[in-house]
Amino acid sequence: MSTLPSNAQSAAEPAVPPPGERFNLAQHLLACNRQRAAKPAFIDDLGTLSYGQLDERVRRLAAGLRALGVKREERVLLLMQDCNDWPVSFLGALYAGVVPVAVNSLLTADDYAYMLEHSRAQAVLVSGALLPALVAAMTKSDHEVSRVIVSRPVAPLHPAELEFESFVQAQPPLVKPATTGPDDPGFWLYSSGSTGRPKGTVHSHANAYWTIELYGKAVLGLRESDVCFSAAKLFFAYGLGNALTFPLGVGATTLLMAGRPTPEATFQRWLGQVGGIKPTIFYGAPTGFAGMLASPQLPARADVALRLVSSAGEALPAELGERFRRHFGVDIVDGIGSTEMLHVFLSNRPDRVRYGSTGWPVPGYKIELRGEDGRQVPDGEPGDLYIHGPSSAIMYWGNRAKTRDTFQGGWTKAGDKYVRNADDGSYTYSGRSDDMLKVSGIYVSPFEVEATLVQHPAVLECAVIGTVDADGLTKTKAFVVLKDGAHADEAELKAFVKDRLAPYKYPRLIEFVAALPKTATGKIQRFKLREQESKGR
Repeated sequence: MSTLPSNAQSAAEPAVPPPGERFNLAQHLLACNRQRAAKPAFIDDLGTLSYGQLDERVRRLAAGLRALGVKREERVLLLMQDCNDWPVSFLGALYAGVVPVAVNSLLTADDYAYMLEHSRAQAVLVSGALLPALVAAMTKSDHEVSRVIVSRPVAPLHPAELEFESFVQAQPPLVKPATTGPDDPGFWLYSSGSTGRPKGTVHSHANAYWTIELYGKAVLGLRESDVCFSAAKLFFAYGLGNALTFPLGVGATTLLMAGRPTPEATFQRWLGQVGGIKPTIFYGAPTGFAGMLASPQLPARADVALRLVSSAGEALPAELGERFRRHFGVDIVDGIGSTEMLHVFLSNRPDRVRYGSTGWPVPGYKIELRGEDGRQVPDGEPGDLYIHGPSSAIMYWGNRAKTRDTFQGGWTKAGDKYVRNADDGSYTYSGRSDDMLKVSGIYVSPFEVEATLVQHPAVLECAVIGTVDADGLTKTKAFVVLKDGAHADEAELKAFVKDRLAPYKYPRLIEFVAALPKTATGKIQRFKLREQESKGR
């Protein structure tokens, strides 16, 4: 009999740990694919990179970084749009024992100035289209960067800037990788800065190995024959697994796109109009799926080759998943991951989907839900989500207090609230820990209200926050975006929610808006709505 409390779940690790005391993630992924030299590894907007070319270019770039004098465990900033040069840069740094710091390509010069100073990057690998933002950041920053390597420049380069292709070809391939260990710092990802400065999340060489084995292979069942396409970009933890480590871990092919994953751009890839190949695996987020299903250009089921569709980033409303399945005959496999855990640790399964829930723990991870007193809550009650698993980050760089708060004795605090369902042990999202509302002394999950509102045929998307009335009492307020050409009024939507949820949960206020504030990944930024509401009072 299990000794775990009722709301805690775990499963034995099905994967073999990285071999020995020496492990280099780049070397591991290249070695997995030596027999596939002629096969396309990546196809971007301009061309194809085979596995053989990837191997050679990674080792040449590693040699180039060594020649620049970048030393082991020093950082290089990776500010690049998704293209074939991105995996070469990321893996090349790892191969050399250098730590790539992958950053969001949609930020401001102020953000990049902070990241340069915080990471103390010794060099930058940057897309030509992003070079102006980098130059502005370097002007603002007190930190000096010795070299800038520019991928696909769009203007003549300054003498201190190196053209990527020339840089790669200038050195013979590095024969041996750096002798790194599985627990050595491998790469950084910056977490969301929604409550302050972004946090530099340090991952080891072995962390990506575990996500490949435990989720990419064991849960999603990726195959060598798959063609992967991710709406989430490579600089995100979700996108890094989807479009780089997972496909390389099984020998699949990946489609990369530099631009925004609009419904139209996504459909072009689904239909094989870019690269001449149709993806069999698509990774998206709920906001993107809502836009696709509302698009008049939505492809027919027979015109796509999708066999598996994944969602993460925010909880998937049941109505979206069901509509997608009815149209395409394929379920959306919803899960939750985080920058701190690197990828998904709680998920539905391709052969077991419960819409409205985030599914079950990924084998190899333990899940606990804890109350404010730190004790585990019973089934059916919301609790703070904690995860125990082998892919947890080492720390937040230079932030001891936040590291201690998040990484607690082998457990990682997610910042989300969940409920464990007693009937089948699945978990249902209740909102961010700082988003939960207490209305009339009872907790209300904003996500539950949102998931109900989007079932209305006129609603495209919505966000629910708490607002304080003249008496100092918290009331729920919904910001609603209607579908093009659709109509609904406040009374109609309130009645719709009352018919489906407990009466106290309906939104007391509804405001119709043209769009919701979102992050680059499509997550709704409720804190901006709260700030807006606070200023309006």
